[in-house]
Amino acid sequence: MIEKEDSLGFHASGRNSGVLHAGFYYSADSLKARFCREGNAFMRAYCEEYGLKINACGKLVVAKDESELAGLDELYRRGTINGVVLQPITAEEARAIEPRVKTFERALFSPTTATIDPAEMMSAFEREAERLGVLIRTGTRYLGRKGDTVQTNKGAIQAGFVVNSAGLYADVVARDYGFSEKYTVLPFKGLYLYSSEPKGSLRTNIYPVPDLKNPFLGVHFTVTVDGKAKIGPTAIPAFWREHYTGLERFSAAEFKEVVSLEASLFLKAGFDFRGLAQAEIKKYSRPYLVGLASTLAEGIRESDYTHWGKPGIRAQLLDIGKRTLVMDFLIENDEKSLHLLNTVSPGWTCSMPFAQYVCDKIAG
Repeated sequence: MIEKEDSLGFHASGRNSGVLHAGFYYSADSLKARFCREGNAFMRAYCEEYGLKINACGKLVVAKDESELAGLDELYRRGTINGVVLQPITAEEARAIEPRVKTFERALFSPTTATIDPAEMMSAFEREAERLGVLIRTGTRYLGRKGDTVQTNKGAIQAGFVVNSAGLYADVVARDYGFSEKYTVLPFKGLYLYSSEPKGSLRTNIYPVPDLKNPFLGVHFTVTVDGKAKIGPTAIPAFWREHYTGLERFSAAEFKEVVSLEASLFLKAGFDFRGLAQAEIKKYSRPYLVGLASTLAEGIRESDYTHWGKPGIRAQLLDIGKRTLVMDFLIENDEKSLHLLNTVSPGWTCSMPFAQYVCDKIAG
């Protein structure tokens, strides 16, 4: 395995929210639905077996008014089809789970949703991979393909089969192998604001009813593995692929490519990119982001939310022809290579059964 950074998990795997999703957001015919419930169970069992931290605090999905009750019903319908444990509850029952929660008439409770520490999990996976004989070469950047060899900054590697899981650059690598001709990665920046309230100030994760036309779940409360609360994430269009903060990792070529694409989507897209971009950019404002979160819980004060966490970038795939976001996981492959083009949320939760699925495709 080659990794261009000096350590594993520098990008998406080490920057995600740490939430183990239950699997009720996704339509039954999707790969996300297929792998999420199984992945949740795997991750929980893995944490228990290896003594890793886990906060099995569950999740409440709440409605702000009557117009969102149909959304709760749709989530419950999907969860039932997907075999996910999900409990429709009254507002009073929701407050028994989380006294500060706000909801209109009723809510959904997901008891199997949990949070873990992604960095701790990545370290455990790395140790296990090395124990199993996997050679991990960090600081080794992919430069291109030459026949059956992978060209890197540390020399060529003869490859019998290539698995491309390059995240933000998966589409770029895939094109060297004749894939991702219809797709490109559109980066979105995710930010969280952390609470200074004591641990345990919130008991459970609190999410709004999402817009199921978009692959984002809206601003919500996450209770971390250490019991602290954070609000977010944003889904702000980034200006280059690794646009974390300031001019960090700036690429003029990527800036031109990404901004040109975003400008074209602003004018014409198969989804409301203009509205999404305008709504998300507002979330750079701390008062605005806290204000959104305050619709989900009582006693939310801006003064308690002053610390921004480490940004993450979502490698969201765009169908160039349809000009729409790809909602499900997407793989392209042949007898020589396999390319994981869209492995967005809940990719972390789904990672182990998804990996088995990839191995089966290679073997088959």
